[in-house]
Amino acid sequence: MYRQLATACLVLSLAACSSLEFPGVYRLAIDQGNIITQEMVDQLEIGMTRSQVEYVMGTPLVRDTFNPDRWDYIYTLNDRNNDKQEHHQLTVFFQDGKLSEFRTDIKPSEQKPAESAAAEQEAK
Repeated sequence: MYRQLATACLVLSLAACSSLEFPGVYRLAIDQGNIITQEMVDQLEIGMTRSQVEYVMGTPLVRDTFNPDRWDYIYTLNDRNNDKQEHHQLTVFFQDGKLSEFRTDIKPSEQKPAESAAAEQEAK
């Protein structure tokens, strides 16, 4: 009787551990931080104001207390079902309230010369 009770308590305590994974149990993909997409990076332009950058990218995840001219956007996705991890980072720098530089692991897409010429024609 005591052996069965002790075994039941041991099984219940092991079930409470997060490291114990049961086969066939669905685990949610967990997004953390700010989503950073190619389209968002393409919209960033040197000379934008802080409010314009915040409109495009959203509120930064980290605003450096000691350097108010630097904002950091960080995105992490852990999908345990597919063993997939995704991590993106974007750092923007301001000078005199305008965007002076940004660094990211997502490269801005190149505009084709024909597209930029067509955009200039429409602007006139």
